Amino acid sequence: MSAAIVGVDVGGTFTDLVLMEPGSQAVRIAKVPSTVENQAFGVLATLETVEARLDRVANISHGTTITTNALLERKVARCGLITTQGFRDVLELGRRTRPQPYGLIGSFEPLIPRELRLEVPERMAADGQVLVPLDEEAVRAAAARLAALGCEALVIHFLHSYRNPAHERRAVEIAASAWPNAYITAGHAILSEYREYERGTTAAVNAAIQPVLHRYMERLQGELSARGFAHDLLVMQGNGGSVSSRIVAEAAVKTVMSGPASGVMAAAAIARAVGAEKLITFDAGGTSCDVGLVQDGVPQVTSEMELEYAMPIHVPMVDVHTIGAGGGSIAFLNDAGLLQVGPLSAGAAPGPICYGRGGTRPTLTDANLVLGRLDPEGLLAVDNPVTRDRVRDVIAAEVGAPLGLDGEAAAAAVLRIANDRMAGAIRMVSLARGHDPRDFTLFAFGGAGPMHAAALARELSIPRVMIPARPGITNAIGCIAADLRHDYVNTLNTPLAALEIAEARAVLEAQIAEGRATIAREGVAVDDVAFLHFADMQFEGQTHLLTLPIAGPAVTVAELQEDFEAAYWERFKVELPEIRAVLVNLHSAAIGRRPAVPLAALAGRGQAATLAEAQSGVRQVWFESGWRETPIYERRQLPADAVFAGPAIIIQLDCTTVVEPGNRVALDTLGNLILEVEP
Repeated sequence: MSAAIVGVDVGGTFTDLVLMEPGSQAVRIAKVPSTVENQAFGVLATLETVEARLDRVANISHGTTITTNALLERKVARCGLITTQGFRDVLELGRRTRPQPYGLIGSFEPLIPRELRLEVPERMAADGQVLVPLDEEAVRAAAARLAALGCEALVIHFLHSYRNPAHERRAVEIAASAWPNAYITAGHAILSEYREYERGTTAAVNAAIQPVLHRYMERLQGELSARGFAHDLLVMQGNGGSVSSRIVAEAAVKTVMSGPASGVMAAAAIARAVGAEKLITFDAGGTSCDVGLVQDGVPQVTSEMELEYAMPIHVPMVDVHTIGAGGGSIAFLNDAGLLQVGPLSAGAAPGPICYGRGGTRPTLTDANLVLGRLDPEGLLAVDNPVTRDRVRDVIAAEVGAPLGLDGEAAAAAVLRIANDRMAGAIRMVSLARGHDPRDFTLFAFGGAGPMHAAALARELSIPRVMIPARPGITNAIGCIAADLRHDYVNTLNTPLAALEIAEARAVLEAQIAEGRATIAREGVAVDDVAFLHFADMQFEGQTHLLTLPIAGPAVTVAELQEDFEAAYWERFKVELPEIRAVLVNLHSAAIGRRPAVPLAALAGRGQAATLAEAQSGVRQVWFESGWRETPIYERRQLPADAVFAGPAIIIQLDCTTVVEPGNRVALDTLGNLILEVEP
């Protein structure tokens, strides 16, 4: 047996695993309910399901929502803050934004309460000159006081430390002598950019979740080691790269949104393999719907993500737009008497009604079951089977009766509302950013994605849908497809006319050196170390940044000016030659290339000789045009040369694909389903 590689991703409803043996091309998959009380239990359960011999596993890559959930639920560590005198309220300054566009006010609770935010005398100027020396005794006293108040983690965040971090570094050394553990976060070490509010909030997020992530990784690594796993566990980050579990807690904030990122990375790997230039990724699971963009095999990345109101996290992350619309989203009538689907979800427990685990409120999955799109006999993780008639009656009573609809009509209404919300998410990453959906392929995955993709493509005039070989475990595939990645950002904030190019080149060279050192410290085998370089630029007086790729340390001022003007024209179709361009940040991504994943092994081979042999039955299915008698195909049986037209239902272990009337279906060389969508 060859050494196996494992990818395991924890979602809101299911924990997914894929185990691959590259030498033998063998693939095993598992999908078990997520264990909310401790995600590690679900991870271990998937390994047991596939009977993994951990002493023969070379690598485990893990995507987790542990940090995201901890933040959203505020189940975080008690933190203290030491900051520059006069800036105790830096975490509450904000940017004069509001949680609702038409609301007049917005309130929030900072991660660190005011009584745990202490000031010390020190001050750096914006150019890095020392204005007020650091009061070392004040730092020592503040750290001791916060420790006595029961703080588990400490943030040290001084004004303008991005320009000169000397005071922050010294304060960390002093505080460490009085602090009971290693959970000390220096703001400049997490984010070396200007804007003290965003930098302080990002540092506070890191400190708040650092103990949570560290304890989880220690427990999981310990359990795996006890079962014979002798290697390092790799953890997905929000930037789409992996990091060793040994150092992941140092920058815990970078694991926020790692779940959605893993799916986008799988899409990018498949796009490169099949030569697809433009993808809109559509990941609909049990709890949420995540949408992103991949162009030329590279996911879009942003450094301006806000997890919730007044919680900006300014570290590079795969740019994913998330809404609370998934298979477990609950359908209900809101206070205005209008039908609403989500964001509240039935989750893994109790789950949709049809799972038979105690769920009593109708969900999108229940609506799909009533409309014939799901087979009650084919559902995963069902404890006590519930009949279709029973589910229909609940939908009729909870949703239909107030609206004057029967069970089927109410289920159809739930489906339409959910599809409209999902289409809105796709518009946000395409039309709202100047992209024409007609130029893209919709890459649909997740347990619920392929059920809705064809309808969404028709709604948005997207001509083609691509559904990977294993849609329900694509996020787990993304975990093993992701390379190691570390991002470094430094602020210069200098007009190009005044820029000393040697200074910019020195920053990039330092980022390269730090990236190589970090990847070497991880001790993970890589084939190569590559670098991507970017510049954040704006016209003088503007607030928002444009990020553009640059050549690296060899870049010139003329190239920066030319590339920025081209990017500005591409985005806004406006030229502003009378305004000076400003180089705000330089960003380098260090990427440790891991061995390529044998994607072709995921598809397997069609076991039937003809399309007719792959058909397992016929049932009535609801479409916009009404009820249609629809053939049911087993995906693993489809011949490689199969070509057919909808309507059709294609079933497999990890998901169901709905092919609408008029769609044409074929398989590509990697076993991806390609749906040509009729406008």
